[in-house]
Amino acid sequence: MQDWLRHRTTVILFLVLLAGVAGGPARGLAADHAVVLTYGRFGNDPNPTAALRIEQFEAHLRVLKTGGYHVMALDEIVRRLKAGEELPDRTVAITVDDAHASFATLAWPRLKAAGMPVTLFVATATLDAGSGLTWTDLRRMKAEGLAVGNITHTYPYLPFQGRERIASEIAVATDHIETELGERPRLFAYPYGIWSAQARAQAAEAGFDAAFGQQSGVAHGRADRYTLPRFPMNDATGSLSRFRLTIEALPLAVTDIVPLDPLVTANPPEIGFTLLDPIEQPDRLACFASHLSSPAALEWLGDDHVEIRLAQPFPPGRGRVNCTAPGPDGRWRWFGLPILIPSTAAGQTLQ
Repeated sequence: MQDWLRHRTTVILFLVLLAGVAGGPARGLAADHAVVLTYGRFGNDPNPTAALRIEQFEAHLRVLKTGGYHVMALDEIVRRLKAGEELPDRTVAITVDDAHASFATLAWPRLKAAGMPVTLFVATATLDAGSGLTWTDLRRMKAEGLAVGNITHTYPYLPFQGRERIASEIAVATDHIETELGERPRLFAYPYGIWSAQARAQAAEAGFDAAFGQQSGVAHGRADRYTLPRFPMNDATGSLSRFRLTIEALPLAVTDIVPLDPLVTANPPEIGFTLLDPIEQPDRLACFASHLSSPAALEWLGDDHVEIRLAQPFPPGRGRVNCTAPGPDGRWRWFGLPILIPSTAAGQTLQ
């Protein structure tokens, strides 16, 4: 009996070590979620929120390559989430927004060499003008394996546009992509990563399989497919320590989200949600607003509903609320909510 137990223990340890090869931790077999990353420009840039230095990007790719992560094409992740099919634990998708020339010169060669799929969301007016990537560039990279998504024609703030303008921005970009590349895009991203209820509805009406913002969080099978989160990566957020924390993230799955529309009128807005599942340490749930230096006050209504009390209103422009809670194995659960405060003085009115 003791010999059998020793043999069984040896086999289990071998399997655990095998699961954690290449320096990575032991990997779970299946999950219903994936971390989606989004990048913008690459190389040196005076705006640290717009670009990521190439040495940082190379470090990200090394971690993904050697750490036991599953880098998967975004359209396949969406297909599985939509169908309720399993994904490998620690699945990651890479996306890039807009059509900056640095993607072709710096990022794409490195992604291709690493064998990692990527979806490029393109603003077609940039391609038409030849002020960044060109359609010739895009056709070449698509032939080499690049996936292309729609991020509108002129890259406007959609929450400040009327229904007809939003529909036109989506349709014109879709038609240009289909004409130039021979394939209609199935995925959509909101310019600047923010939507309104109107923009979300029209992305769904346009027939996309999914649409993505830029709020922090983990895409999962019970989330709204037309407001899926992505973690932005740039010089300000792309340190290696934060990157490792991000790609280990788990979903903080919620429903009954308030506000329904990120474009709010009351300020500070009413903010709350209901947890879909119990979390490991509810007393350590913390929510942070982008304009405040300390965590917001939380009020629990029952065992699963949380309301967030903000001490001060948001300033005009883009804001966000990020909620985190400890998960298993030293990982963290994330949920992010974008907030947009209109400013009449800045000309931010519906058109």
